[in-house]
Amino acid sequence: MDNQVGIAILFLIALSLLLTFNEMVYRRLGLKGEITRKFAHFTATLSTVTFPYLFEDHWYVLALAAIFFILLLVSRNSTYLKSIHDIDRISAGSYLLPLSIYLTFLISNLLDDRLLFILPMMVLAICDPVAGVLGLNLQQYNHKIRIFKRKLQKTWLGSISFLISCFIISIIALYFRFMSFEPKVFWLALLVAVVGAIVEMISWKGLDNLTIPMSVMIVLIIAL
Repeated sequence: MDNQVGIAILFLIALSLLLTFNEMVYRRLGLKGEITRKFAHFTATLSTVTFPYLFEDHWYVLALAAIFFILLLVSRNSTYLKSIHDIDRISAGSYLLPLSIYLTFLISNLLDDRLLFILPMMVLAICDPVAGVLGLNLQQYNHKIRIFKRKLQKTWLGSISFLISCFIISIIALYFRFMSFEPKVFWLALLVAVVGAIVEMISWKGLDNLTIPMSVMIVLIIAL
């Protein structure tokens, strides 16, 4: 238990340093908040992939999630963490991320299956920022998605890039699960990618930080 507490403290310090570095880059280089926000999302979320190997009890993850949720909430109207809050749209994504990480870890921990946490977090860490960056910054030949004459906030390029990157990541993760490239691996990876891309496409105001990992995990639970 003492080791678990020490690991949690070290992770807390490391993530605090990451946010501080992100804030310094934002202020010194004058980058857009969307860019530094995506960088923080990518690095922080990807680092949590180690959680199943570091923590045996979900309470440590809950404590970390609660601390950073409070930090994000308190800093919302302050001058700190502008690198995350300085965006031109309404989004609850930063607040939902700690909740999403904890819920995904809790379920995977209860079901004793690391893949149920690792793959959803990898998809959220990599595919979501890829879709966001490409969708926002490549405007030529890129259009908002329309469904039944309703224009969504997501673009075709963003959703397609999410689908492709999610498919590749899923194949890699599932290969290490089955230790082979049998047809089941490709079909399951494709199912995860399609469901994840659809959920990402229809989610709005940052809800995808919660809906993406939940949907990927549900697909895995049903298929496995």
